[in-house]
Amino acid sequence: MDEIRKSAKTVDEAVLAALGELGATREEVDITVIDEGSKGFLGMFGGKDAVVLVKKGYNPEKAAESFLREVFLTMGLIVNIKAELKDKHLFVDLKGDDMGILIGKRGQTLDALQYLVNLVVNKKSSYYISVMLDTENYRQRRKETLESLALNLAKKVKHTKKNVVLEPMNPYERRIIHSALQHDRFVTTFSEGEEPYRNVVITLK
Repeated sequence: MDEIRKSAKTVDEAVLAALGELGATREEVDITVIDEGSKGFLGMFGGKDAVVLVKKGYNPEKAAESFLREVFLTMGLIVNIKAELKDKHLFVDLKGDDMGILIGKRGQTLDALQYLVNLVVNKKSSYYISVMLDTENYRQRRKETLESLALNLAKKVKHTKKNVVLEPMNPYERRIIHSALQHDRFVTTFSEGEEPYRNVVITLK
């Protein structure tokens, strides 16, 4: 149930009753007062109840947290989840023991979780929200690793005069490689192949 119409002697009483049934707080809902009601003659006769429409507002942070809690419960993991929405970007940080399980080989498990959270969050959103899932600062560490790799492989291409084809990567990681070499005077990069096996090629200009 995402919205409810409620009546009571006062607006406040009607709102409280609606919040109770929705299981929400005032900060999580939009309240429309349909009728403020009236006490009637001498506060006894002809009185009319107040009527309100209380609708749950969409909260992408809570949607992400709720979905992930269910996933981690199924996996038997205790994970602290912190989600923060900034300018249509949802950043979700995960903390707990054995976070290596959530990262997976080259971040594949983390990427898969991120993809699922993206689907969940955007299902009811009126605008597109990009999702970034991270734990133990893995994204930054991976970014630095890929940047170093790109520079080293660029040197190899310059020395051997032969193209280098990197392993398949997700779009985010491919952008890191492209960005790391975009100002190099001697090499250029492009992507080839089909998802999810699309990879970056480093070649001489």
